[in-house]
Amino acid sequence: MQLGGAVLEVAAIPAPAGAPAGWAPLVFLHEGLGSVALWRDWPARLCAATGRAGWVYSRQGYGRSSPVADVRGAGRLRPDYMHREALDVLPALLAKLGVERPVLVGHSDGGTIALIHAAAHPVAACVVMAPHVMVEDVSLASINEARHAFEQGGLRERLARFHDDVDAAFWQWNDVWLSPAFRDFDIRAEIAAIGAPLLAIQGLQDPYGTLAQIDEVARAVPRAELLKLPDCGHSPHRDQPEAVTAAIADFLHRAGR
Repeated sequence: MQLGGAVLEVAAIPAPAGAPAGWAPLVFLHEGLGSVALWRDWPARLCAATGRAGWVYSRQGYGRSSPVADVRGAGRLRPDYMHREALDVLPALLAKLGVERPVLVGHSDGGTIALIHAAAHPVAACVVMAPHVMVEDVSLASINEARHAFEQGGLRERLARFHDDVDAAFWQWNDVWLSPAFRDFDIRAEIAAIGAPLLAIQGLQDPYGTLAQIDEVARAVPRAELLKLPDCGHSPHRDQPEAVTAAIADFLHRAGR
């Protein structure tokens, strides 16, 4: 799909047969190294479980979307890159898809983008898994380990199956997170404006963030529901797919259309 000066990889998931008409579709927002393909089949399974259609897309520089030119130079992401995605790119994409009030389902960076968008735009509901509302030392340590794995381990080869330009995909995320300017990233005050139903999910063994992340979500948005999962790392939908799918289906059932 053409959007501005980029072509974005977008996949549609039809609503299951017999699903009620008019329910808000799920819009999936991927993690810092994610893409349409890296979600695997979980979005389709969640759509089936919730009786809703869905949309999945890869941000620019990820998956099969247009690359980012000179990603470590003039094209380097700025510390406000998640705000730009949430407030500029996502609204334009939703308008082109004809979606007015989506259910946002975001993971990691995608969860942060979902929170920022939901604080500024109407959404039917918001589900975030392992979001980042502030920068923690544990996050930076794990991201630094990811850099080592990309340069000297097998991470680059594993990711290359999912991204047309694997180096651009990795460095645009890794460089901005480890930049001194990003250390002050904090959206806790901003997300207090969220009025939609909100579910925040995090694993107890998440190496990229402590439970303080979703506790701070609940502090900013007292109506938010929290799900803290044992035996679960940074990807609840992969580590505990049945529990996460059931929790989201129940949450959306109670939230209504």
